[in-house]
Amino acid sequence: MLIDAATLVTLEQPAHEPEREVFQRQRRFAPRLRQTSASERLAKLDKLKKVLEARRGDIQKAAAADFGKPTAEVELSEIFPVLHEINHARRQLKRWMKPVTVRPTLAMLGTQAQVHYEPKGVCLIISPWNYPFNLSFGPLVSAIAAGNTAIIKPSEMTPHCSRLIGAMIAEIYPPEEVAVFEGKADVAERLLALPFDHVFFTGSPAVGRIVMGAAARHLASVTLELGGKSPTLVDETADLDRAARNIVWGKFTNNGQTCIAPDHVYVHASVCDRFVDKVRQYIAQMYGDTPEAQRNNPDYCRIVNDRHFQRLTALLDDAVGHGARVVTGGMTEATTRFIAPTVLVDVPHQAQIMQEEIFGPLLPVLSYTDLEQMLADINARPKPLALYVFSKNKARIAQVETRVSAGGSCVNQCVVHFLHGNLPFGGVNNSGIGSAHGLYGFKAFSHERAVLVDRFSITHMLFPPYTKLVKKLIALTSRYFA
Repeated sequence: MLIDAATLVTLEQPAHEPEREVFQRQRRFAPRLRQTSASERLAKLDKLKKVLEARRGDIQKAAAADFGKPTAEVELSEIFPVLHEINHARRQLKRWMKPVTVRPTLAMLGTQAQVHYEPKGVCLIISPWNYPFNLSFGPLVSAIAAGNTAIIKPSEMTPHCSRLIGAMIAEIYPPEEVAVFEGKADVAERLLALPFDHVFFTGSPAVGRIVMGAAARHLASVTLELGGKSPTLVDETADLDRAARNIVWGKFTNNGQTCIAPDHVYVHASVCDRFVDKVRQYIAQMYGDTPEAQRNNPDYCRIVNDRHFQRLTALLDDAVGHGARVVTGGMTEATTRFIAPTVLVDVPHQAQIMQEEIFGPLLPVLSYTDLEQMLADINARPKPLALYVFSKNKARIAQVETRVSAGGSCVNQCVVHFLHGNLPFGGVNNSGIGSAHGLYGFKAFSHERAVLVDRFSITHMLFPPYTKLVKKLIALTSRYFA
């Protein structure tokens, strides 16, 4: 359904098709936005910044209501990234919008050429449940900075957050600029049936294929931020304290429900036992040293719904059934959807937990001795969204990064590359298409238009009729100016 329909739009067609009416309004309005200056676009972003700051408490309450997300995590992972994105755009947008002059090639001597960045038009943003504000408003910042209209479809799995997203947008933007639609899959299907100019989707590879297929019917461009099993390597030279601390934080933040969380860890056999001990220590330090302490810890999130809780407990049971050992954690409580931070060792490759993205607080630790075999195991799977390497050996770091394709990487850290405004964030193949954040997000929502001005070129000398002289000039051009 349409968020706050009375505020957003007076429907002029049957109530079951408000999406089409708002889309048509945005399509009619989009040409006006093409002409907006950097200062006008930044004024629109300032409105979003003000409502984010004013609604900080409401955002924290909504995230807590939907899946028990602690206040500090909301601030760090939901509010800060969007404010950072807005402030980064404030500093850089005028430069991003300027035409880029390119040097002529030999064949184009006498011409002047530029790349102009123009808005794609009417854009659809389909955001996920795990970081509902960050992954709705972050792409919106890029869409507005590039001069587009946008419709946001937040996830129905976090209803308090989705409702608040709709209310916040209704406060600051008319529906012909930005609108929000809540609802289940049928709403997304109706939206995807419309001929958007660009679709930005964050979610699973399986749904990403559906989104891409729907966009292809209209030849719409897409940005797909997907996921996968992001592997982590800890070799025998690594600082084990640093590795364990950073991996525990990256894995168990948001209860593991993070697309770039370390999915599983390969640890050199010579340091594996010590690494596992360090992981146990940091879990106890961050979340409590007993299941009871972890369950009562206000800094530990919950699984989003019963379906995902049951999926994760089934993965845990299957792994144990295949011979994996739980070295810490393992406790679950269905009524509160609590799963303790859990570390598994001796996990066989045929276990289901090694076949699908975990997306929860279960961490398989795999011992290795043969680096080549370990790299072959990683490369046998679809390309991941992230790859993390903990090592002091520069040659080995370079070897792993060269041999394994991934959307992004961190060395001796994990997850935080998402927060770097000057880095592209995105996947590759199964883990995504295109990039987001900063300049890369601006480009994702822009068409790079080639503009050539003829000043004193001699290309007219190659036009028909193809006399002997013209043919000779064409041959010389092909030989010396190609």
